[in-house]
Amino acid sequence: MATTDRHIRLLLTGGGTGGHLFPAIATAQEFQRQYPGTEVLFVGTNRKVDTKSLSAYGFSSKTITCHGVKGKNVFQLLKAVATLPLACIQSLQIIWQFKPDIILGVGGYVTGPVVAAGKSQGVPSVIHEQNSIPGLANRKLGKLANRVCLSLPGSEGGFDPEKIVYTGNPVRKKILKLAENNKESISDKKCILVLGGSQGAHAINGLVPEALAGLEEKEQESLSVIHQTGAKDASIVREAYSNTKIDAQVEPFFSEMHEIYKRADFLVSRAGATTLSEIAVLGKPAILIPYPYAADNHQEKNGQYYVEGGGAFQFLEKELTPKILQSTIQGMLQNKEEFSRMASSMKKLAFPDAPERIVECCMELIGKGSQDNV
Repeated sequence: MATTDRHIRLLLTGGGTGGHLFPAIATAQEFQRQYPGTEVLFVGTNRKVDTKSLSAYGFSSKTITCHGVKGKNVFQLLKAVATLPLACIQSLQIIWQFKPDIILGVGGYVTGPVVAAGKSQGVPSVIHEQNSIPGLANRKLGKLANRVCLSLPGSEGGFDPEKIVYTGNPVRKKILKLAENNKESISDKKCILVLGGSQGAHAINGLVPEALAGLEEKEQESLSVIHQTGAKDASIVREAYSNTKIDAQVEPFFSEMHEIYKRADFLVSRAGATTLSEIAVLGKPAILIPYPYAADNHQEKNGQYYVEGGGAFQFLEKELTPKILQSTIQGMLQNKEEFSRMASSMKKLAFPDAPERIVECCMELIGKGSQDNV
């Protein structure tokens, strides 16, 4: 698509997790690719990891005083309700100052006041839902937003069918670039990437090393493992691998994921929407262990889409044993034809053009707004 010098003011809002943040960054990058004069402002939480990540990509950010309501006790609910008027006023002030052409909400409770304030000022809005089961904020905002962008088929969740656009989940530029040049490993030594989310997953940190310890020494020597543990379990997991013949790199967190993905052949992972979108684009098969306490159990449904498409296996945490996991890993290592088929299937489930689809959706609304003001 040809670029243009049209000046766009894009207000992004959402937050609380990297799963919300990274698709927002990918979409903002695509806006700036197509429209180099685009100004981006992100309105979200005051989490340091959010502001640090946004700053690293060169995006400005502001925060509002806002609290979630789902799963909270009565005192937390009262606090959330009490701060809502302030959140709305702060959102209005930001909109008056920034004067956005479009608001893109990517999920999380912080989107509510921002999209509502924009609606009151006549600013068009688009919301994007990453998960197979829409979050509470997006379900409510579906009535206010002009368009609803969905990542996966079957995630309509009561949204107005006339507003729905299927876009997929945006993936960061570096990972898309890796996907273009990514080649299936020709080495006999397979690399397993273990991910439990940005905070790690204690259950996975225990299951995977125990499962791999049950492999024969020759099988262990044919493996390498990259394991993201989160801060609490790193030393324990390192010790567990030290008692095996496996070449293991264990770290609490990896920031340059495109470099890590480049080395991985397949994953053992939670079933977060962003991770699934990234490994689908890269064609990496996976053994999925959905987080059992995810809101509305959305991770299990996320994973099911990729299982049904032939790119992944999925096990519930409460039913998975080290022995079952060991057997599944052995099957993936030993059956090369099945492994290649899973990799190919995973790739077919990807939406590499998701950012372009969302930008197109936003620009249609901006165009309509411009016509209305003529």
